[in-house]
Parts: sequence; C-alpha cells; structure tokens
Amino acid sequence: MTVSTADTVPAALHYFSPPADGSKPYIHINADASTGQRQRNWTTVAHDTEIENIRGKEHTVSLDTTGFQFFKGAVPHTTFENDEVIEKEYYPQSIDLVKQITGASQIVVFDHTIRRHRPGEVEDTPQKRQPVPQVHIDQTKDSSIARVHRHLPAEDVPALLSKRFQIINLWRPIHHVALDYPLALCDYRTVDRAHDLVATTLRYPVRDGETFNGETFSVKYNPANRWKYVRGMEPDEFVLIKCFDSQDDGKTAIFTPHTAFEDSTTPKDAPLRESIELRLLVFYD
Repeated sequence: MTVSTADTVPAALHYFSPPADGSKPYIHINADASTGQRQRNWTTVAHDTEIENIRGKEHTVSLDTTGFQFFKGAVPHTTFENDEVIEKEYYPQSIDLVKQITGASQIVVFDHTIRRHRPGEVEDTPQKRQPVPQVHIDQTKDSSIARVHRHLPAEDVPALLSKRFQIINLWRPIHHVALDYPLALCDYRTVDRAHDLVATTLRYPVRDGETFNGETFSVKYNPANRWKYVRGMEPDEFVLIKCFDSQDDGKTAIFTPHTAFEDSTTPKDAPLRESIELRLLVFYD
C-alpha cells in the first residue's frame, strides 16, 4: 500500500442547503430501514474544496486557535467491541488524557459512537454507524447548556455553568490506519459565525415517555473556509475537536466544523475506516 505525500488534496465537501419553505431545518435520528436515510427537510450541496494535509505540521493548529488539535497517545484499551467494556476501560483512559492536555478539573463522557465504513450497508443503527460526509458542528450553545443539565446533578449545574466549560470530541482510528474516509476539520478563524451557521433540530425517538430534542449547527458554504487533515492517522493518534466553548471572548476558537470526506489519494487496497469518537463535557475550576 503506497500512501500519497501530497500537501493538499481536492475533495467535494457537502454543505447545508436550506429548506425550500423557509422552515427551521431538522433531522430525525431514526433512519428509514429500507434506505438508511434519515428524514430531514433540507439538502446538501457539494462544493469542490482543497484540504491541506498537515502531517508533520500539526503544531500549526490548536484547540484555542483553530478549534482542533492532534496528538499521539495510545491507550491500553484496543478492542472496541463491547459498549460496557468501552465505558469501563476506554472512558477513564481518555478522560486522563484530556485532563493532562487541557488542565480541566472535571470531565464527563456523555456518549460515544463507533463508525465503520460499510459500502452498500443501509442500516443506520447505533451498532452500524458510518462516516458522515456532511459539514457540521455537533452542538449549538443552547444544546451545550442543555447537555450539562441533562448529564450532571441538578445541584451542581449552577456552579459548573458559572465557570468555563467546553464540549470536546475525542476522535481516533481503531484497529488500523484511517486512510479511507478520513476526517477534515475547518479552521475556526475562517468561519463567519453570523452567516455560515444554521441551528438544526435533532429529533430523537421517545425514550421511556421522554422526548429529548438536541440541536446541531449545519454549515453553509463559505469559500473562505480553510480545511485541514492529517493523512493516515494511526490508532495511537487522536484529534480533539472543540464543539463548544463558553469562553466566547472574540479571541478563542469556540467550535470546529468537520466532516468525513472521500480522499482521492486513498490507496485502493486501504482498509475501510473504523473510528471511535467520545463526546466530553469539560469543566474548569
């Protein structure tokens, strides 16, 4: 398997196109079992983009400037086959890593997703998630605050929200190198917050009589966007992706648009992508 050393790669990235009737966009999390497609009232439009491979230049990005940061760091847990074992072993191992990096005082993992590229597979269930080729940000400000209320004891929430908190995703390949459908990340400094982001409702199925709707940001095309990735990430490498930061001071990156993409430099014999992402509530004293 020969891996490209090109500095940039052309790719078609899929951006948001609004509902024709002007209504607020939504996505139903439950997919149609026959097609694997999630019901939504909007579409995407592909735009040709150049994505820079920053392998060897990882120091040029950081959580507080670009909104994402790459690291090398293996963990003892390597199987990723059983959710209960992942929560027992991989969660605390990852929390320790992120505390060391960020200096956070408390971290709560509120969920994880394993994605495996399965060409031709239409089932979209928690056990069969695939890479998502769509530019998005996982959380809005409102949904980030709602996550704190949902996952922390009510008596702790006021104090936690009075200080800086973040939502950060930890993404890493599992089992083998991630050349197939890698992850691209957009430099926060090249996003127009006032015009590029569209709050989109996530409609979850009713659980135990409770309806919980989340909210994500869809992202409209902006030719000023600058995209980065690290080609051929290995299982002992990971990227932290900032989805929200309450430190909105005009200088600090507070989110990161991101997407899976079809990399034309991927060798034909490359293994299909397998990855895990943890979603972390990150608190500071």
